[in-house]
Amino acid sequence: MLEIKPLTDYLITDEPYYLPVVDEVKLFETACQERLPVMLKGPTGCGKTRFVEYMAWRLRRPLVTVSCHEDLFAADLVGRYLLTGDETVWMDGPLTQAVRGGAICYLDEVVEARKDTTVVIHPLADDRRLLPIDKRGEVVKAHPDFQLVVSYNPGYQSVLKDLKQSTRQRFIALEFDYPEAEAESAIVAQESGIDISEATRLVHLAGKIRQIREQGLAEGAGTRLLIYAGQMIRRGIDPARACKAAIAQPLTDDLGLLATLDEIISDIFG
Repeated sequence: MLEIKPLTDYLITDEPYYLPVVDEVKLFETACQERLPVMLKGPTGCGKTRFVEYMAWRLRRPLVTVSCHEDLFAADLVGRYLLTGDETVWMDGPLTQAVRGGAICYLDEVVEARKDTTVVIHPLADDRRLLPIDKRGEVVKAHPDFQLVVSYNPGYQSVLKDLKQSTRQRFIALEFDYPEAEAESAIVAQESGIDISEATRLVHLAGKIRQIREQGLAEGAGTRLLIYAGQMIRRGIDPARACKAAIAQPLTDDLGLLATLDEIISDIFG
């Protein structure tokens, strides 16, 4: 028979590096105390996922993460019947497991999921805190420690891919953005292993790139990409080449924009 991975396997034992920006830690802790669902809003690569990992460690709760996409069905979250040998058995999905066991369930980029899938979380995200499982005729009452967290990038999503008001107004929202330059440099240096002066140059590059979004660049350079570039530099890759591979190329395929990015990189790294 298939076995569900125990929630203890989802505990984060080592403290993730996270540098608080304002009062997001206190707000999240308060939401957990009051059993309020939390929405994290912010651009790609600005630290939303790392924040959730840090809070799960801090609160000593298992963290069940689901990366949402357009082929995510309700059954992928809630569970389904599976044939094992000669018998049919029910297998809880990640959301159901978190609801029963009191874990944090993090739905990353929830707006990418199918619209009918997001409806599943509605009764969990209000004072009922219930998860109906229609296929079993069961309604699961959420464990007192269960916490629902979703994230999405409002600046990147189109009108056709936005959260409905009926979903949005069930959450408190924490807004994330790229850190201030000094803090971001410290993060990049810590996470990539390069010295602070090199990290500062990467953050300066990111600032320049973020200023040209109006020219057609869909997203600015996220802190994650700076860390990738830093890791390559630490391994001996030429800084300019590392920035082109880890920052410019992932951001766009447009030849004109790539040329502009290459110029910015050359101005800073030679």
